[in-house]
Amino acid sequence: MLVKQEFQKLAEGLEGVVAANTILSDVDGAAGRLVIRGFELGQLAGRTRFGEVAHLLLDGFFDDLPEPAGLEAMLGAARVEAFAYVDAIPAGLNAVEAVRALLARIPDGDDLRTAIRLPAGVSVFTAAVARQRKGQMPLPPDPEADHATDMLRMVRGSNPTVDEAAALDTYLVTVCDHGLNASTFAVRVTASTLAGLTSAVLTGISTLKGPLHGGAPGPVVEMLDEIGEASNARAWIERAIDRGERLMGFGHRIYRVRDPRADALKQAVRPLSSNTGRLALAEAVEAAALQILSERKPDRSLQTNVEFYTALLLEALGFEPAEFTCVFAMGRTLGWIAHAREQVCNGRLIRPASVYVGPIPKIAA
Repeated sequence: MLVKQEFQKLAEGLEGVVAANTILSDVDGAAGRLVIRGFELGQLAGRTRFGEVAHLLLDGFFDDLPEPAGLEAMLGAARVEAFAYVDAIPAGLNAVEAVRALLARIPDGDDLRTAIRLPAGVSVFTAAVARQRKGQMPLPPDPEADHATDMLRMVRGSNPTVDEAAALDTYLVTVCDHGLNASTFAVRVTASTLAGLTSAVLTGISTLKGPLHGGAPGPVVEMLDEIGEASNARAWIERAIDRGERLMGFGHRIYRVRDPRADALKQAVRPLSSNTGRLALAEAVEAAALQILSERKPDRSLQTNVEFYTALLLEALGFEPAEFTCVFAMGRTLGWIAHAREQVCNGRLIRPASVYVGPIPKIAA
């Protein structure tokens, strides 16, 4: 017979538990504010490029870190290096699994070269896998191009417009870091064992793969497709809520007001003229959803989150929903690496305690 024990009261999901001191980012859920290394998101998104934010995040963690222009050149060279691993894209895997398998070919290390090869690799591998899924041959990188422009060219086979490259830059900057989220915490755990940056990033992308984390934006596209027209929005949303379904793109574990990343991405979508009709539908769905959620769930603050306009932006840039998480990882890898280095430089082995609530063995008299 099992001996019953009272469970010690714990913070479910480590809610509110402080597990690290960090200089990298601060998420103020009550105010709807995201600060990345001293800058509010609005000061970075739409104003800085991927290479510049890479320098911002990695500054202080590598003694040989060059200035932003030199770092952009390193990214270009690292994309060329990463392309050598695209000779054998694993078959039978989904997009995230294929990118993860290719990423595992990058040797572990804690130096700047490894730190730059990893975000470059995620980008090159995402483009290669996206083309393979369409039955097309991967395209080699252009080391002279800026990161976002080269990424889109490798996916589509032609150079993007200035607005398209800027939109991808805005997205990568917007998602580069976001406090101690699930994947970032997992990265810090791995880094704390001194396993190396590649191992830490592989931990991060494996965690990001889950539908409750980075795998969430895809269903937003499905929702918009099913609604079809703005006039259908209210009835569709009400039926979904009646069935007890979660509305993807609304509500967040931390934010109690509107996710500031949603506004940054909404602004980035607007210049993409081919997406005008889709944007109008999305805005109608958003307005209807917010009104219905406030009526049906007045005790909960369910506002638009980053997933909603992520889906719209990545779709407009030509990515398939199955590839969205890979593009998310393109930006978030920078944050993972910075957190991994911060953990190694300033932290110790992460080893939390647990409370045993199983049966108590009988002790012989």
